[in-house]
Amino acid sequence: MDYLINLLTDPTAWVALATLTVMEVVLGIDNLIFISVLSNKLPVHSRRRARRIGIAAALVLRLGLLATIATIVKLTTPVFEVLGHPFSWRDLILIVGGLFLVWKATTEIHHSVDPDPGPDHINPAVVTTSVAAVIGQILLLDLIFSLDSIITAVGMTSHIPIMVVAVIIAVMTMLLAADPLADFIQANPTLLMLALAFLLLIGTTLIADGFGAPVSKGYVYAAMAFSAFVEGLNIIARRARQRKVSEHSDPS
Repeated sequence: MDYLINLLTDPTAWVALATLTVMEVVLGIDNLIFISVLSNKLPVHSRRRARRIGIAAALVLRLGLLATIATIVKLTTPVFEVLGHPFSWRDLILIVGGLFLVWKATTEIHHSVDPDPGPDHINPAVVTTSVAAVIGQILLLDLIFSLDSIITAVGMTSHIPIMVVAVIIAVMTMLLAADPLADFIQANPTLLMLALAFLLLIGTTLIADGFGAPVSKGYVYAAMAFSAFVEGLNIIARRARQRKVSEHSDPS
């Protein structure tokens, strides 16, 4: 009890909480984009449920990982070497997750640009199978992103309560943003390609990180923000042209 009281009255603890919360929210953007892209492939009535389950799973996974934080820290310890380069379990998990993300984004881009791509990997005709397939893929990426999130949290503070509160706030933010983001992507088809490009970029950075060549997340998110800004201008310009066409075609 005294520990919690001291923590609540410590200004540095509040600064750490604010900083870690912002970091967790930013790291959650990757997960949220993936959830939005996948859930939009489902029938309309199943999308919200898939998002809720995916985000709830992210919360459970992150809190569960926090409960085993001593084990999580050990995941960064090298377990073997290849050509003199050490690999830890964290590295292997990031590589596998990055490869999956690259494969998934490439597959979805192929289905978007190919006029006759063949049958989709997720068959909307079988709702139960589709929902299960989407949730399964979301859970896999939840694990990868949650692991990266917790390792980042451990590097920023040693106080478990601060980590727990930051994770809960970040996941609640994801929950509030999930439906608006997914609906926005659905309403603007060109954003889907941008989101898939983001996933391809994120997957590549995960692989690079796993091989010991990490790319600064600042550069990655700056590139994503700039691309989103340019696409926002395109959307505004496109809507302006549509209004102009509508005005000219309206006889009144």
